[in-house]
Amino acid sequence: MKGIVLMGAAALLLGGQLARAEQVGSVDTAFKMIGPDHKIVVEAFDDPDVKNVTCYLSRAKTGGIKGGLGLAEDTADAAISCQQVGPIELSDKIKAGKAQGNVVFQKRISLVFKTLQVVRFYDAKRNALVYLTYSDKLVDGSPKNALSAVPIMPWN
Repeated sequence: MKGIVLMGAAALLLGGQLARAEQVGSVDTAFKMIGPDHKIVVEAFDDPDVKNVTCYLSRAKTGGIKGGLGLAEDTADAAISCQQVGPIELSDKIKAGKAQGNVVFQKRISLVFKTLQVVRFYDAKRNALVYLTYSDKLVDGSPKNALSAVPIMPWN
């Protein structure tokens, strides 16, 4: 776990390419009298290293005054679904993937110490890409996680 966190930080420092998400939509989950409502946000991002794989991520976003100012800490709740949207060609880098995976997406979900991450693994035996989302904190992460797998199939 700490290896993944350190690897993600190193990728950021060394200019590693991480995906950027586009918001697809959102729904309100709790009304707040002052500031934005609590909501679930749905975002999409394309895997930066694998052409034609798109992941959809839903996550909780805290509202209220702190949420509106960007000072709130969002919960660790998230779900992910990844899809093949065209022909996939794996590079040798992906095929030689590490057991600890590669961080492909990160989003800050608190002011400083908490991030939501998506890590990609390559399952050579089953010819599939596996995407894991979880959150971590500098001191104590969350065991909440979600998983999505994309079988690499011929594209018609």
